[in-house]
Amino acid sequence: MAYLNRNSTELPLPVRIGLIGSGWMGAFHAESIARRVPGAELAAIADPNVESAEALASVLGAGKVTADAADILADPEIDAVIIASPARFHSSLIAQAAAAGKHVFCEKPAGLGLDELDAALSAVETAGVHFQIGFNRRYSEDFQAAKRDLAAGTVGTPQLLRSLTRDPGTGRIPNAARVPAWTVFLETLIHDFDTLNWFNEGAEPVEVYAIADALVEPGLRDQGFLDTAVVTIRYSNGAIAVAEANFSALYGYDIRGEVFGSKGMVQAGRATETAASRYTADGMSADTPRLNVELFRQAYTDELVDFADAVRARRDGRSDKTAPSSTAYSLTPGAADARRALAMALACIESVQRGTRVTVNTVTANETAVL
Repeated sequence: MAYLNRNSTELPLPVRIGLIGSGWMGAFHAESIARRVPGAELAAIADPNVESAEALASVLGAGKVTADAADILADPEIDAVIIASPARFHSSLIAQAAAAGKHVFCEKPAGLGLDELDAALSAVETAGVHFQIGFNRRYSEDFQAAKRDLAAGTVGTPQLLRSLTRDPGTGRIPNAARVPAWTVFLETLIHDFDTLNWFNEGAEPVEVYAIADALVEPGLRDQGFLDTAVVTIRYSNGAIAVAEANFSALYGYDIRGEVFGSKGMVQAGRATETAASRYTADGMSADTPRLNVELFRQAYTDELVDFADAVRARRDGRSDKTAPSSTAYSLTPGAADARRALAMALACIESVQRGTRVTVNTVTANETAVL
């Protein structure tokens, strides 16, 4: 029997994405693009550790591998890049990618200083490319449910906010001496800062007061290592927020957020994998996630689906790329969100160093030039 002739529309071209950095998070993003993001293709992988890149490419079917990110940026077949390299390279890579006309998804933080980040974001604006920062909590179902309530006014005017990150651990932190300085603010609490900013949308962080210490690894305190921190934040609308972090929760990965307002309260996140609990002769218990890619597996995927959709819309000349139709709130974290969260992290570092409250720098280099 012969095949039936059917008139079918030509399949749309996939969004061809190059990965820069094939470490833990980069490898997971690569897997998401290759296997879980419709209409996207993992086209190339760049990493100075070319053996790591080749191993990942062979598993996921990426066609091109290089030790030099410049090869991806110069490739006319690549539509966009995912930047998952060490944080110290992020701003430079953002600027280079934008100059090459590539749309950019960057893991947090987008930079380690406001001057370098402002220059990178200026390059993004000049090139007119799409930019997205990896604040994945916005894509978690429970955090989105909380945001829907906030956008609908269910909680009223935000008065008190809270966000926390407790990384799973064993009571010790492997290779703690190699953890970059100020990681607790720049790479951990920066997620909480974005969550609080998103939950209190429309208000600006005005000042912070941060306390931090090495309570899990006190032997490294004199080397400047910090594994525990609490931050209070004052917003322009009068709301007060608290963010906290610790690098070793023995019971599992614990991410939560809360907004208390004039009409009520909304909470997001839980420390258990599901709402199910068991009751036995040993007492009550529940399973807990032990990895970020377990707790936020769907959120990590959905943020890249959002990114690929935006890139496709721009590449194909469409202007209909908006947040999903089922939502009535902002979703995609962009340039302003990346900068605002970094400004808060840097203010926290200054606060710890000075032992005082510190004003958050919300003025960009371009705005300063206008003044």
